[in-house]
Amino acid sequence: MKALITGATGFIGSHLAEKLNKTGYAVSCLVRNRSDLKWLEGMKVTVYEGDCCDRASLKTVIRGFDYIFHCAGLTKASSIGDFDTVNFRGTENVVSVASENNPGLKRFVFLSSLSAFGPALNGKGPDQTMEPHPVSGYGRSKLKGEAAVLSYQDSIPFTILRPSAVYGPRDREFFLLIKMIKSGILPYWGNGSVSLLYIDDLIDCMILASQKDEAEGRTYFVSDGGDYTNDSIIDAIASALSTRVFKLKLPKPILPAIGFFGERISKIMGNTSMVNRDKMEELKYSNWVCGNTEVRDELGFDPHISFQQGIQWTIDWYRTHKWL
Repeated sequence: MKALITGATGFIGSHLAEKLNKTGYAVSCLVRNRSDLKWLEGMKVTVYEGDCCDRASLKTVIRGFDYIFHCAGLTKASSIGDFDTVNFRGTENVVSVASENNPGLKRFVFLSSLSAFGPALNGKGPDQTMEPHPVSGYGRSKLKGEAAVLSYQDSIPFTILRPSAVYGPRDREFFLLIKMIKSGILPYWGNGSVSLLYIDDLIDCMILASQKDEAEGRTYFVSDGGDYTNDSIIDAIASALSTRVFKLKLPKPILPAIGFFGERISKIMGNTSMVNRDKMEELKYSNWVCGNTEVRDELGFDPHISFQQGIQWTIDWYRTHKWL
């Protein structure tokens, strides 16, 4: 079984490469020039240089694969236009080249996001009958990416996954929250609810989505099935860190200002940060939840890592690798 992974040097893509490698797949990874390959070290994988945003660079790569897992994407950007360039146009390039050059493809799995749907409104979690309502540039770009995949539904056997917040070893975004809690002071804009998913469970779901006939042409929300309050997440992390944290309560109206100054600092430092105006747009909403009923019933997805266990493993990994 031959599989191609885009975004294989990132958090999710590298875990997927590792699992597929261990289970006997012939794994190929599409990476950009100058990408850091440290998470792929020691794996038996074939590395191809290419860029999802450069359609010409894909034509000689995307051939002869049984499965394509499109994980490449931007979660933070210097401008809204960058989100569209990568998450929409990049996806459009990959799926169109796959349609032209990979006639034997068994499944194209597109890793979207709960942000493509939007927050839960009126306390009701999403289902397939509801219209998406993304509230951020990131979410809108991922929804456009979904539309790009759907436009090739007559020639590409696809599955779209919309995972909730994913955490685990190697993740730098959840790490920011953990680091703030370890500092003892956490900016806090009130309680809310969020769905979570440990990385190993997501990888299992992605592989199921590629293998199950029932998954073809379907879009699934994916979570561990629980809804967690902000307070319970903070308390669990503080407990795993054996620390106490003071919640510095801040009013939500100042979120745009925090995002603005975060962007200015990032520009000075020459990097991009999750503390930006686009992310602050998402934080205005209290409930980012979704279930997993359909993916469980149709594909047999069975998440087995509790948040308490997963967050402890994650923190232990951060400590072992001297991130904390």
